Amino acid sequence: MESRELLSKITALPLIAGGLAEDLLAGNFSSIFKGQGIEVDEVRHYERGDEVRSIDWNVSARFGTPFVKMYREERDLTVFLVLDSSASMGSAGASARVPYEQGILAAALIAFSAEQAGQRVGAVFFDREISRVFPPRKGRAQVMAILTGALRHGAKGRGSSLGAALLGAGRLLKRRSLVVVVSDFLALNWEKELGALCRKHDVIALRVGLPPDEEMPGLGLITLEDPESGRTLQGTTNFAPFRAAWAEWKGERARSWRVVCRRSGVASLDLSATEDIPAALIRFFGGRRRL
Repeated sequence: MESRELLSKITALPLIAGGLAEDLLAGNFSSIFKGQGIEVDEVRHYERGDEVRSIDWNVSARFGTPFVKMYREERDLTVFLVLDSSASMGSAGASARVPYEQGILAAALIAFSAEQAGQRVGAVFFDREISRVFPPRKGRAQVMAILTGALRHGAKGRGSSLGAALLGAGRLLKRRSLVVVVSDFLALNWEKELGALCRKHDVIALRVGLPPDEEMPGLGLITLEDPESGRTLQGTTNFAPFRAAWAEWKGERARSWRVVCRRSGVASLDLSATEDIPAALIRFFGGRRRL
């Protein structure tokens, strides 16, 4: 896809973002967009019907009678994008660029939705290292700065430091936030960091890549190259066992990713290279609203 065509799609997303923002507000992530009672405002005497978990035990012990905490709702929250710009997301040729472009479109729609909900938006791009950081800010200018940076940056860096990016996001975000990870998850040693991030923040994982049911075409003898490590592998695609091994690897990778997300408490969504991104995200968040 030409950059101009991709940019034209992005500029049309604010028209769709309003509806998606409503689904975000009404769904399981409503606490993120509407705010949570995360700051203690005052304490008062315990009254019948108050939740036991709201008792301030320190104050109660000091005065010899039970007191409960009263919270002030915090509405200035953050949506933070973790965008994979490594070479495996695609940079060599139009078809190979599709996963990265799909990732940008998904990130753009979520960013515009957050901006319309009045939330701060931040981002980090990563390949073999953290390459760009956008501290969270409010406003359309911030969203466009992030998206322009993603378009200019491209997917090209060898290596994928997903774990370092997740760790960096956790250190940067001081208050509970909604973190959206956009990646193909073709990386090593990121599971522990994802779990740690989920203990402090709400996390959505968007895995972009080729359609999961796409079969390897029969092209005869081919050479496959890992775009990040540069390693090559030769295989005969007309050979049924080779195609079966390829399909098994793809299926196992997808299953293990879903298991990690489920165990960590991450909301996950597969986005294929041929997916209609707005429709897929609206179904995803709309479905969570109906849960």
